[in-house]
Amino acid sequence: MEVNFQEIISEQAKTLSDFRQYLLDDGKATRTVQSYDTDVFHFISHANEVDPKRLSELTRQDVTRFRSHMVAKAFKPATVNKAVNSLSCFCQWLQATGRHSEGQKLVDPKRDRVKVAAGSEGEVSVFSDEELAQIRAHISDPSKTSQRNRLVVNLLLYTGCRVSELVNIQTTDVDFVINAVMLHGKGGKLREVPIRSDVAQLIKEYLKGDRSQSKFSDSPYLLVSQRSVQLCRDAVATMLEHIGKELKIKINPHVFRHMFCTLLVRKGIALPVIAKLAGHSSIDTVNHFYISTSRQDKLEAVNSL
Repeated sequence: MEVNFQEIISEQAKTLSDFRQYLLDDGKATRTVQSYDTDVFHFISHANEVDPKRLSELTRQDVTRFRSHMVAKAFKPATVNKAVNSLSCFCQWLQATGRHSEGQKLVDPKRDRVKVAAGSEGEVSVFSDEELAQIRAHISDPSKTSQRNRLVVNLLLYTGCRVSELVNIQTTDVDFVINAVMLHGKGGKLREVPIRSDVAQLIKEYLKGDRSQSKFSDSPYLLVSQRSVQLCRDAVATMLEHIGKELKIKINPHVFRHMFCTLLVRKGIALPVIAKLAGHSSIDTVNHFYISTSRQDKLEAVNSL
């Protein structure tokens, strides 16, 4: 029977749209939905190039073929595994909603994940002690950094929050009695993170100072901008990039999260505690990425012999 390619493409687009809506209705974070959406779109595009077919006719071979394609293109194992997990969710949804006719599971994540050699370690970027000192000195200067931006850097560094969690902090999420902030994490998960007394003081100064004079002073969000009731992610990244250019240091929001975990590891804090504070679902993530992660840590360890 002749394949109607345009009809298949239209059906696939409708299915992908329904899947995206399912993820949103399930409470997935916007960036998570975008990640799943991108992975599944690339998978469908690749499948169409190889063998155009309806999604109800997909086989596990289509999935493993796409995985092999990513490996051949030298994608990092973590990227391939993320795509496999996205496809696993997609295929389970296809079967649960009756959109796939086969009884067998399309994806077995344990079988299709890319294995990393035993003993392989992950590495993250962290600031050197000198760089961190430069950043602290810079944001402490009122002539160079506003109250809000000083608070942004301190919250990123001393709570380990993701930038998406940072911009979604509301004034009611801050508890000055116990000095803690409630962070809204991935998938709508909440976690309470203690804040240092000096960071709590910065929040109070910002609320009584610059923020009280903003036209958005009634905003439910802690961090506001000149144009909006809520500071956006891009504004945070741009602000940090400007500081980085002035100090000649590569700065992005996530490096502060890495630094937070790394500093805790150096202090000898138990891994389960670090995982809880950072909102990691498993201590394996902390163990894999934050134990002797930086070249500086390794160099200092060897030089100490």
